[in-house]
Amino acid sequence: MTTTPLKLFNSLTRSLEEFQPIHPGEARVYTCGPTVYNYQHIGNMRAYIFADTLGRTLSWKGFDLKHVINITDVGHLTSDADAGDDKMEKAAAREGKSAWDIARYYQQVFEADLDRLNIRKPEHPRATDYVESMIAWAKSIEAKHCYELDSGLYFDVSTVPEYGRLARAVTDEGEGRIDEVEGKRNAADFAIWRKTPPGETRQMEWDSPWGKGAPGWHLECSVMSAELLGHPFDIHTGGIDHREIHHPNEIAQNQAHNCSPDSGAKIWMHNNFLIDRRGKMSKSSGEFLTLQALVDRGFHPLAYRMLCLQAHYRSELEFTWEGLEAALVRLKRMVMALETLKARHAELVSASMPNSKPWAQMEAWTLKQVQGDDWGKLGPAIEKFGTAIADDLNTAISLTAMEDLLATKKIDPAKKLVLASAFDAVLGFDLLNLSRTDLRTRPATAEISEAEIEAAFAERKEARAAKDFARSDAIRDDLAAKGVEVMDGDPLGWEWKRGT
Repeated sequence: MTTTPLKLFNSLTRSLEEFQPIHPGEARVYTCGPTVYNYQHIGNMRAYIFADTLGRTLSWKGFDLKHVINITDVGHLTSDADAGDDKMEKAAAREGKSAWDIARYYQQVFEADLDRLNIRKPEHPRATDYVESMIAWAKSIEAKHCYELDSGLYFDVSTVPEYGRLARAVTDEGEGRIDEVEGKRNAADFAIWRKTPPGETRQMEWDSPWGKGAPGWHLECSVMSAELLGHPFDIHTGGIDHREIHHPNEIAQNQAHNCSPDSGAKIWMHNNFLIDRRGKMSKSSGEFLTLQALVDRGFHPLAYRMLCLQAHYRSELEFTWEGLEAALVRLKRMVMALETLKARHAELVSASMPNSKPWAQMEAWTLKQVQGDDWGKLGPAIEKFGTAIADDLNTAISLTAMEDLLATKKIDPAKKLVLASAFDAVLGFDLLNLSRTDLRTRPATAEISEAEIEAAFAERKEARAAKDFARSDAIRDDLAAKGVEVMDGDPLGWEWKRGT
């Protein structure tokens, strides 16, 4: 079996490039993290599923991964373009809490959502811990690249080569999304330091050579990536909206500080939008879906991970409840196949290995380990999986390779379990530890506990066996009234699901 080189789409060059690490054997990745002033919507979470899949693929390929997702707890305005109110201050006023409390609460919610989506934990440094470093960075580039106005310190984009190359949106008028600020030299110039307006006091403000205030949002990622990963590092990821303003501004700061035309990262990668029928999902509309909203409708969070992996990360993904339902069914089929496989394997080893669960030790397998054995009939599935995931993270094809593996007949169950675990180390469902009951998420509207559901099903089974169909129907109707749909004739044998 051949090893397919990992190729990734670089937004900076608009081309597929073979991944060659800057530091042999290491992969250093920086992902733009959330601004923790509100709940993250599921479109935001798509970015972290994508970044996690990238990190898992790099680990699968045998690289020692160092991954950072920053926490923006200061400095971000309600517009990405240095306009509007401070998001943290606005949220504090809305909820009657301190900006610090707001940041900590929503960071905890975000990290809980990462856990529910089985996203591996990278470093989560907070921007407020790096403000002094941001001030030092701004001072180092001020003389050659910045100028001061009453509202703050601004970066002059004309002082760096090819500003906007990443976005490819440079025009004579500059970037159209950036609001006019009196005194700016260029329309695309952006704030490095935002001064607190006269007569105002912010909850989050620091002393600086330019007066009390807060760092510009773009500055934190330049400073934190340099301190934690070093410049240059391998890969920078984020949502496609960052490609237009935030990341070009990061690149400009990196070029200024490093006295180099290099962008700071070797490869820039961006996932596309999640679309619902009302348009691109965003918090600015005031209507957005959170991961908890999916759970409240009775969907396991990993059904959303499946939905995301069924599409390429660079494609727009439409969200529908029907699509999520189909993704959950697909996940259930995989779980059921593996439960059967584990049972068969347990039967074979029970005599010599009582109470053993060998599949629990299979999570760290890499491509190198998979290649080091003769897999016989499973070889095509391995080739298909490895080729697909190396082709710019083609998870849609990788999922079918997993299904090919599970469908292959007359194979030692231990081998299938090892390979399923190895594939899942990239896909990230924790399939070998999931069960049917794990995926039975009770909707928030259900007026009944899971234990009560199971008891009702046991009673209904007895009624049907006794041909007491009136009683059976009454139990079914009672369950439906409490938000539980009975699934008679379900080909998966799932028995019940969320109510519609």
